[in-house]
Amino acid sequence: MSNFLERKQEIIDMATGPEAEPATVAYTAQEHATWLIICEALRPMWDKQVSDRVLAARDALDLPSQHIPQLAEVTQRLSGSSGFKFRAIGGLGERDQFFGALGDGRFLSTQFIRNSDNPFYTQEPDVVHELLGHGMLLADPELAQLHRLAGRAITQVELEQTKQFIANVWWFSGEFGVTFESGKLKALGAGLLSSVSELQHMDETVISSLNIGAMGLTAYRTDQLQPRLFAGESVT
Repeated sequence: MSNFLERKQEIIDMATGPEAEPATVAYTAQEHATWLIICEALRPMWDKQVSDRVLAARDALDLPSQHIPQLAEVTQRLSGSSGFKFRAIGGLGERDQFFGALGDGRFLSTQFIRNSDNPFYTQEPDVVHELLGHGMLLADPELAQLHRLAGRAITQVELEQTKQFIANVWWFSGEFGVTFESGKLKALGAGLLSSVSELQHMDETVISSLNIGAMGLTAYRTDQLQPRLFAGESVT
């Protein structure tokens, strides 16, 4: 564990911040291997459990599975679709900073990868979550626009209660949204897309109908598999 934490901190210290181009990380063979293990485990699950809209975005983005792509490479791949730019920060960003960047077409991303001892779940955003989750969504222009709108919504209100309401709605949509396609529950949110454990658990959760009011007033935890999801009848 100590080696993992030291390596994680080394990559965190490389973060160039919300405005600058990300630094290139020289990932280790073990880190690339962890990425590959996750990609191979997710691939058949995605084909069965993920929205067709996201599958189309996945194919368009065409991220490599053999190695971890650099944030600058993903930005280049997005240039022809949504134009979103990835920027490197050390960890979970401060809420208003994160959403403010979204509204401006910048995604504040970590660069470290989760511990290889537990590759199928993480309590914090890592490069797997950022790229296999949000990166895929940002490859779809309309889903990318939802990211922008969520960011702008928070920056345009002043009351803390209202900001948190919007953040909660985002959690149950952009992070853990699900939808029905041909009567089957399909994953849409980045937190589901990037986690083998969450996808395995998805059918065991309480599924509520999409309700913005309920979503905004429902508290959530980041350190456990999600017990409740809100399902829409379509992607948009």
